[in-house]
Amino acid sequence: MNIKFEKLHGAGNDYIAIDGRGIDIDWGKLSFQMSQPHFGVFSDGIVVLKNSEKANAKIKIFNPDGSEAEMSGNGVRLFSKFVLDNKLVDFDGKALTVETGGGVREVFPSFENGEMVSAKIAMGKPKFLRDEIPVNNEIFETNSDVDDLVLNLKNSITVSCVNIGNPHAVLITDEDVDKFELSSIGPLVENNNAFPNRINFEIVNIISRNEIKARIFERGAGETLSSGTGTSACAIIGIKKKLLDNNVKVNVPGGHLNISWVPGDESYLEGPTERVFTGNWKIKE
Repeated sequence: MNIKFEKLHGAGNDYIAIDGRGIDIDWGKLSFQMSQPHFGVFSDGIVVLKNSEKANAKIKIFNPDGSEAEMSGNGVRLFSKFVLDNKLVDFDGKALTVETGGGVREVFPSFENGEMVSAKIAMGKPKFLRDEIPVNNEIFETNSDVDDLVLNLKNSITVSCVNIGNPHAVLITDEDVDKFELSSIGPLVENNNAFPNRINFEIVNIISRNEIKARIFERGAGETLSSGTGTSACAIIGIKKKLLDNNVKVNVPGGHLNISWVPGDESYLEGPTERVFTGNWKIKE
């Protein structure tokens, strides 16, 4: 059995997009196989189109390790390019609604010569409570905001947590993020027993009130060149701490994304979309 796919990227965060309607396979296993370097396509995971009863389309997101993710800002944006450029779903010309594991998201695309080149996504309202992240009950006695959480790793670090469709722990630091030992610290944070569902981890340098620099360690994927929810989490925590204004440019190794958020409202993510190539994948037993 062969499956058609497209590989796309947004600021270096790359996903394989597949029309999975009417196909019943182990998508987690396929994501693991296709995402591998050398033996696969090499990606940050796969996004799969399914039918939805509450939106124009439903997205299923799978990490390179085969686990399923609730939400990916870049994944939804690239998925939207896939379905709109190929005219796979109905679209009113203004907003595409996408059902995710973290809720329904609205996508506002921009087109050039009939192809989607970028989009702004309504990411929903950030959640900060212990049970919303979630964080183990033993860590916080009350269901309060998870701010200034001390994690004892090789050295202790202090993070602030937010759920923006999936869970994130953000470390704002004066240490140059390029020199931070993310490859060794990232897995310790992701799998820390404070987080029953594991967690994404970001480290941030503040450049100005409207610009930051970040690196991102994604749950189930490792370090990525960018992340929609990851960059959103970085900006949201900085705004919540009154260190940033409401519109933030987030520089990541793959480029930059723009995040806007007014506390109490939902947040927005804006960034580019680009098709890399198309192909066929033979299902391996």
